[in-house]
Amino acid sequence: MLRRTARLLASIVMIMIGVVGGTVATTGTAHADGCYTWSRTLSEGTSGADVTQLQIRLGGYAGYGGVLATDGDFGPATKAAVTRFQQAYGLTADGIAGAQTFNKLYALQDDDCTPVHFSYSELNDCNSDWSGGAVSAATAKSNALRTMWKLEALRHALGDQPITVTSGFRSYACNSAVGGASDSRHLYGDAADLAAGPHSLCTLAQRARYHGFRGILGPGYPGHNDHTHVDHRSSQYWSAPSCGI
Repeated sequence: MLRRTARLLASIVMIMIGVVGGTVATTGTAHADGCYTWSRTLSEGTSGADVTQLQIRLGGYAGYGGVLATDGDFGPATKAAVTRFQQAYGLTADGIAGAQTFNKLYALQDDDCTPVHFSYSELNDCNSDWSGGAVSAATAKSNALRTMWKLEALRHALGDQPITVTSGFRSYACNSAVGGASDSRHLYGDAADLAAGPHSLCTLAQRARYHGFRGILGPGYPGHNDHTHVDHRSSQYWSAPSCGI
């Protein structure tokens, strides 16, 4: 917690220094980061691995029913996601990813590239090496990272109050042990079960529609009255009848 607080304070200091010196803008290079450092301004028409890294972190800003591709191409959908992110954090909302945008992302991530309010351990209570599921261990872990960034966006949209993940990645053995469906998205590492807390299960299900989740199952769907499930399946399927979804 102290490390995360220090990172947030460091980002604020960097922004204040820029304000005093009149240098804060949406262009330029932001400060170096322990996870990933962007070295150029990104805007519509650019492409590359740095765009992919940006898209991973902005997956939760795809808009209602949207899913942001992580293809390394900065197109209209990525510009719209950047704009939504900027609006969410009170930045200049021009759809261009520059120093202000990057510094905010740096403040939101830990050195292992997970968002500050979620961790790999939260998304995997099955085993430590991410093996034994429907995809390779590397893919499962990568999928979990994308899910965490979507959850971070959802958390911020709900007033930065905690969201509790009760289940994430499962190997076939773990999935069988808890009675999971044979084709569960948990086997792919891109699913998370969320518990009620500061927000009801219906609030979580309803709001998740805006944050990049193709799959949403909640109260009223068989076996989901005690949690809201979100995932990244191949096509959209939302069902939480008790919540009007």
